[in-house]
Amino acid sequence: MATKMLSLYSTTMTEKMPYLSTINPHFSIISLKKKSFPVTGSRNLFTTTAHASRFEVDHQISRSQGHEEESLLLMRSVLGSMERVYLKRNPTAKAILDLVKSVDDADHICYDHLAFRTFGVKGHGIESMASFFLDYGYKQQEELKFPAKKLKALWFSPPSGLPHEDAATGSGVNGPLPRIFISELLVDQLSPQAQEIIEKYIETSGSGYKHATLASALGSLTWKKPFFSDFQQLAKESEYAAWTLVNGYALNHVTISTHRLKTHLTNIRALNQFLQENGFNLNSEGGVLKVSPDGLLLQSSTVADSISFKFSDGFTESVPCSYIEFAERLVLPQYKNLLKEEVKEFHRRDGFEVGNADKIFESTSKEQLTRRTG
Repeated sequence: MATKMLSLYSTTMTEKMPYLSTINPHFSIISLKKKSFPVTGSRNLFTTTAHASRFEVDHQISRSQGHEEESLLLMRSVLGSMERVYLKRNPTAKAILDLVKSVDDADHICYDHLAFRTFGVKGHGIESMASFFLDYGYKQQEELKFPAKKLKALWFSPPSGLPHEDAATGSGVNGPLPRIFISELLVDQLSPQAQEIIEKYIETSGSGYKHATLASALGSLTWKKPFFSDFQQLAKESEYAAWTLVNGYALNHVTISTHRLKTHLTNIRALNQFLQENGFNLNSEGGVLKVSPDGLLLQSSTVADSISFKFSDGFTESVPCSYIEFAERLVLPQYKNLLKEEVKEFHRRDGFEVGNADKIFESTSKEQLTRRTG
């Protein structure tokens, strides 16, 4: 039934919206709210079927292993669409993935988590992205707060009962299902001027938050393309706000799970050194290596790439895009006597750490980007 619906929807979407046949990083999908689509019983069926038309999920299902449910295959296809947009826009991430694959097991480069940024106003916050993952069995975990940055975040663990951990094979989004980390700007804590700018664009989005996943997969904004002056004004107060204004729901970063690597690069310190020796610039905020207070979660990241963005007032400027992160999760103390081959993912430190994440956020900051180009 799902396969027939996907095929039918693919034809419908191609006829009604031929512009979806090519990813356009500056295309806005606010016009979608003017279209009419079939009503379904699932709140995310439109999102996933829209992706299906663009990326031929029906064809992928026919070639995939029969033991995975179609719903899981659809979700992986959506993640794959997001990943393709991310790699196309961020050459550093692609170059690092290719480099690591060249010296490690190319079929087992696994993602620890995927991260997204949102505006916490009028439905466009964490829930706008989280709803898709919750529909596919992800579970909400604890909240993290960043008062100085006026942010909060939630992370979501992969669905249980599916091959998201050690039994899964494959690389990237086709490997173990990643954790999801979604942050939100607390817009009501900004200055009245900054709030006015953000709300102006949110108004042009309307119910665009309902299509956050689609926007992420297509690399599109759900609101009107901004003025350069508005971008500049937001950047003075919140670089996070300015980043979100021009990047929308695009993947902010993917994170390589270093402890799943097969060579000496499984040690994040060795990986950091390897990357620096190959000319990659790592985020130096708080030190290249970010370590949780318990010493069990180690993280690092590159400095974000930049992308040329044409603003609606005619200015074309370089703006920060995304970056790639690395995470090593050490074995919990109660499992320290396990043999290496006995250690599974649930034996390792889970979750996130505010102190680490606060510094990782700086990967898109002007200070770090200046270091990159200086």
